[in-house]
Amino acid sequence: MNAIRRLGIGLAALGRPAYINVGRANELPHDRSIEAMREATWDVLDAAYSAGIRWVDAARSYGRAEEFLGGWLTERAPEDVTVSSKWGYTYVGAWRTDAPVHEVKEHVLDRYRVQYEETRGFLNGYLSVYQVHSLTEDSPLFRDVRLQEALAEAAAEGVRVGFSTSGPRQRDTIRRAMELQVDGQRLFSSVQSTWNMLEPSAEDALRDAHEAGLHVLLKEVLANGRLAVSPPVAVQTVASRKDVQPDALALAAALSRVWADTVLIGAVSTAQLASNLAATEVALEGEELEMLSGLSVPPERYWAERSALPWT
Repeated sequence: MNAIRRLGIGLAALGRPAYINVGRANELPHDRSIEAMREATWDVLDAAYSAGIRWVDAARSYGRAEEFLGGWLTERAPEDVTVSSKWGYTYVGAWRTDAPVHEVKEHVLDRYRVQYEETRGFLNGYLSVYQVHSLTEDSPLFRDVRLQEALAEAAAEGVRVGFSTSGPRQRDTIRRAMELQVDGQRLFSSVQSTWNMLEPSAEDALRDAHEAGLHVLLKEVLANGRLAVSPPVAVQTVASRKDVQPDALALAAALSRVWADTVLIGAVSTAQLASNLAATEVALEGEELEMLSGLSVPPERYWAERSALPWT
C-alpha cells in the first residue's frame, strides 16, 4: 500500500485547548477559542485529505473533536474517508487549559450507550470504527458480559468494534482482548496502541493481532512530541543522514513496521503536517534501524514520564 494511505490524522491535540503534547503551543491559535480551534482542525483535515490521507481518528474525550470533524465531513462530503472514534472517557475540562481534571474514565454499559449515540449524532453516518478508549487489563469490560454483548450488537450493525491501549502492560491487554468472544465470534476487529522508538513493548502482540486479521493502528508515534522536540542523539543522527526532521524519522520508523496498518499523525497545524509527511519518502535500512532499536526504555519508566507531562 502507498505509504500516504497508511497514515491517519488523530485529533487528540486539536479538539480541546489543552493536551500533553509538547511542541504544540506555538502551532495553535493564540486564543484557542472554540472557533479558532475549529478552523485549525479544518485546515489540518483539508491539507491531510489533499495529501491523500483517508483515515481520521477522534474520541468522545477529545473535547469538541467529533463536533469539528462532523462539521467538516458534512461540509466537504468526502466519499472515501474512514472515521474511527472512541468511547470510555468523558471530557470534563470545560474548555479551560488550567482545568484540574480534563477527562474521566468509565468503562461501563451506561456510559457506552450514551457515548455511542453522541458519537453517531456528531459524525452523521461516517462512523466506521468504534473503539474502547485506553483498555487496560483491569478494565471492568473484561467481566461485563452485557457490555460485551452491546459492543457485539454494534459490530452486527456494520460498525467495526475495536479498542485502544495505554500503560506499561499494553502487550498483555492486547492478548487478553483478542481472546474475547461473543456467540463464538471474536469481539474486536481493530486495535490502537502506543508504539514509538522509546516504547515498542507491544510490538510482538501487535504483530500477532495483525496476523490474526485485526486492523492495527499506531498512536503516539512521536511520544507526545518528545521525539520531535528533544530527540535522542541517534534520532538526530539518522534524521540528518536522511535530510529530514526528527518527527519524520520517528514516523518513518513506525511505517517500517509492515504489521502497522495505520500510523496516526497528531499534527496541529499544516506546517507540522508537512514536516510529518516527509516520512513517506524515508526508507530506513538495516544499520539505521539497528541504531534506532536501542532507544527503548522500560515501559514503567516511559509511562511514568508520560503521566508527568503537563496539560498546556
